[in-house]
Amino acid sequence: MKSRKKKYHVLLLAMFLIVAVLVTGCGNQKAAENKPAGQEKLKVAFIYVGPVGDAGWSYAHDQARQYLGKELPNVETTFVEAVPEGADAERVLTELAMKGNKIIFATSFGYMDYVQKVAQKFPDVTFLHCSGFKTAKNVGTYFGRMYQARYLSGIVAGKQTQGNVIGYVAAFPIPEVVRGINAFTLGAQSVNPNVTVKVVWTNTWYNPATEKDAAKSLLDAGADVIAMHQDTPGPMQAAEEKGKFGISYNTDMHSFAPKAILTGPVWNWGPYYVKTVKAIMDKTWKSEQYWGSMAENIVDLAPYGAMVSEDTKALVAKKKESIVKNEWDVFTGPIVDQQGQVKIAEGQKMSDKDMLEFNWFVKGVEGTISK
Repeated sequence: MKSRKKKYHVLLLAMFLIVAVLVTGCGNQKAAENKPAGQEKLKVAFIYVGPVGDAGWSYAHDQARQYLGKELPNVETTFVEAVPEGADAERVLTELAMKGNKIIFATSFGYMDYVQKVAQKFPDVTFLHCSGFKTAKNVGTYFGRMYQARYLSGIVAGKQTQGNVIGYVAAFPIPEVVRGINAFTLGAQSVNPNVTVKVVWTNTWYNPATEKDAAKSLLDAGADVIAMHQDTPGPMQAAEEKGKFGISYNTDMHSFAPKAILTGPVWNWGPYYVKTVKAIMDKTWKSEQYWGSMAENIVDLAPYGAMVSEDTKALVAKKKESIVKNEWDVFTGPIVDQQGQVKIAEGQKMSDKDMLEFNWFVKGVEGTISK
């Protein structure tokens, strides 16, 4: 009798286990059926020439990277900071591609040739190179018409200067930087024809001490406003220490020199990153040379300092409106170079190709461009 009961209990236990397994299996199948397609996140990487804490160029891109992550939760972003514009860039780009990143944003001009080399090895990865001019099937370039905001900031500087000497701390003598200096100078001259802009080259993107010292040399030479194409607030701090004024760059740097900074051209990369990643995900992206304008809000001006007059603000607003409406653009003739030679005839507008190859200074700039 006990043996028969024992067999009965064993049979019941076996039946229970079978039912449990079947129920669990159904549950797992249902979970698998309900698992959203493409749940694995798309990996997107960024490489920066400076540290993300530079308060300038790399910081602006990293703010946009974070914006991308918030706007597209199905995207996983990563970054590598302080990557020199040399052979090390090729190594970093290669490693990022090998780690499964399907989109890589290379955010400095000097990465251009390395992007091209690595892109050939990884045809299934899309590369976007900031400020460059070389493309491929899986490589696009992107930039903003910062010269428009530069011109407007020049108006502010031209109205503020008392001695008509403005200093410009410049990074490298490449077309992007030359273009910005020229636009800034034209803006200043539009409200103050007597302005001269003195240029000092640092041959750095991120070197706080060197860039601050360059600003000091310009202040010692009589400049009462300092503009810059650098990634640190050093030049602005130098201006504040001397009781002078500054035009910052990249981001709103007011907190670093609140008594000096009048305004400054700023970048807004976030919407571009979101739009581009969406297009790649939707398979609608095609290689292009994107050059966004002020109308697209990729470039703008930082908030004004308290020392900027309402008259100056009104002048800037009026000119900005004509730029945004595409009624006028910065490099519209007549424009002459340092030697007084007419480079752009009256009524003519400089082509994008010529702007991207800028290798001469407008009249009123004191400085040379090394070849």
